[in-house]
Amino acid sequence: MVEIRRAMPDDAEKILEYCKIIGGETENLTFGSEGVSFTLEQEQEYLERILRSDRQIYLVAVDDEEVVGTAVFEAYGRPRLAHRGEISISVKKSMWGNHIGTRFMEEIIYFAKTPAHIEIISLEVRSDNERAISLYKKFGFEKIGTFHGFLKINGADIDCDIMTLHL
Repeated sequence: MVEIRRAMPDDAEKILEYCKIIGGETENLTFGSEGVSFTLEQEQEYLERILRSDRQIYLVAVDDEEVVGTAVFEAYGRPRLAHRGEISISVKKSMWGNHIGTRFMEEIIYFAKTPAHIEIISLEVRSDNERAISLYKKFGFEKIGTFHGFLKINGADIDCDIMTLHL
């Protein structure tokens, strides 16, 4: 059974490796097979900082000690934006269809309401990523616009939908 839990600093190495794997599996992310640009130490510090926050959460899905998904919620810090937060979710391709995204969404929405006290959650999703858009709509997210050319992959402009959920 896949466990959903908070990411710990000790997970940093597995998370960085996971990012390289999923970056090579799909074109739905803001990075490719190079992964994210954090060093191990930076990732550990980032995870430690989030653990102490009541306005951010980093979740991992773990299957037999392997990271198979991540979800991040971050509330904005500036007073005029503090009622808002953003999410990002990824799941290893071999685990698609196992309801990991649904479980992530349930945890994030609960966290955003309590303790973060957020009023609006937003996200960007590739306009052609029907699977993810369906998940977000299931939880009440609505498309508020399209950012044309949000991503550039292999020279091609890729559009992303901007979606929000009012809590």
